[in-house]
Amino acid sequence: MGIFSRFTDIVNSNINSLLDKAEDPEKMVRLIIQEMEDTLVEVRSTSAKTIASKKELTRKITKLEQEAEDWQSKAELALSKDREDLARAALMEKQKAVDYASAVKEELAHIEEHIMKLQAETSQLQDKLSDAKARQKSILLRQQTVSSRLGVKKNLGSSKVEGALSRFESYERKIDNLEAQVESYDMGKKSLANEIAELEADESIENELEALKSKMNSKK
Repeated sequence: MGIFSRFTDIVNSNINSLLDKAEDPEKMVRLIIQEMEDTLVEVRSTSAKTIASKKELTRKITKLEQEAEDWQSKAELALSKDREDLARAALMEKQKAVDYASAVKEELAHIEEHIMKLQAETSQLQDKLSDAKARQKSILLRQQTVSSRLGVKKNLGSSKVEGALSRFESYERKIDNLEAQVESYDMGKKSLANEIAELEADESIENELEALKSKMNSKK
């Protein structure tokens, strides 16, 4: 038994409600789309047959109306020849054609009404089908996104990742230790630039000292 038992069930269905209740929304939406597509094929086939019937009835009405006109002409001809009996018989045949045409017109009106309703429902079905297909894409994208997130979560919690991070931190500590050793060897050592700067500072002080001595001697 399908998801929908009748055509109107599809048209009046609430796809959101069906998907919310489904244990496997992706599978459910596939089944909904499949049944809608199958129903649409059946509806279009029925529509084609109904339209063909409409054309056949239209042709029959035209033929009956032509027959009625022909009997009218025959009745007039018979009456012009003073054959009232033939004119009466011709008018009776005309009335039969008119009555038959009226009955066929009623049948045609019912078929046209049925076709209009079928077209409206088919349009609704196509809208539902488009909606279901859009939701199918959305569900697939959500599923892929969730699967990707789950993979990331699993990787973050895996022992491999934790082990790699631990080794990385260990390597960082080793590098820090090596850098500290290099810096300890350099402690207390003066660079060439520092030694020259110190010489320049000493010379400046000596010059200033000599200038001060000369100034003091000149005051004596």
